Amino acid sequence: MSKRWFQEKKQEHFYRLAKKEKYRSRASYKLKQIQEKFNVIHWGFLVVDLGASPGGWSQVASELAGSRGKVVAIDLARIRPLDGVTILRGDIRQPETVEAVIAALGGRRADCVISDMSPDISGAYSIDHARSIELAEAALEFANKCLRFKGNFVVKVFQGDMLGGYLGKVRGKFRNCRTHRPAASRPQSSETYIIAKGYGQEHDKAPPPKKGSGSEEE
Repeated sequence: MSKRWFQEKKQEHFYRLAKKEKYRSRASYKLKQIQEKFNVIHWGFLVVDLGASPGGWSQVASELAGSRGKVVAIDLARIRPLDGVTILRGDIRQPETVEAVIAALGGRRADCVISDMSPDISGAYSIDHARSIELAEAALEFANKCLRFKGNFVVKVFQGDMLGGYLGKVRGKFRNCRTHRPAASRPQSSETYIIAKGYGQEHDKAPPPKKGSGSEEE
C-alpha cells in the first residue's frame, strides 16, 4: 500500500478521535503531542491561547492547567463558550487587547502563551509563508507584553526562507528554543512549531547552577 494511503488514514484517525473524545478540532492532538514531548503547560498555569477558534487547543490547555490554572482564549472570530475557559474577542496587536487579557488573568502575567494561528491560504507558497511569519511575529510581540519571566511559548509557523530570521528573534528571548513537527500535522502541510522555554534574558547574567544542585531548568 502507498505512503499516501497511510498518511490519509492517519489524518482520518485524528479527525475521528477528536469527534469521539469531544474535542473541537483535530489540532488538539498537536498540542497534546507537543505537551508529551516538551511539557510546556503545568498544573496551575495561566495560559493564553492566541487565535484560539474553534477552541481545540484551549480545551487541551484547560485540562493540563486544571482547576487551579486559568486559560484565556482570544480570537477575532467568535468562539462558542468552553467550560473553564475565558473567551475574549479582539486583535492581539492592539494595546486594549493585551490589557483585557492581563485583566482576565487577574492582573498577572501568563505562564505560557500558545498560538496555532494560521493565515488564510492563498495557494502561493511564498505569500503564505510570509503571512505565517507575520502572525508569528505578532504572537511573539504579544508574549513580550504578557509572559512572565521564565515562561513558555509555543507558536506555529510555515517553513520557508524567513524562518531562520524569526527563530533568531525567539532564541534571543528564551533560554531554550526547539522546532518540532507533531505526528498529527497534515502530511501536505509545511507547518512546524517553535517551542521556546525560559522567557527573559536575565539568565545570561545569572551564575551557573552548582554541580549536582538539580535545580537547572530545561
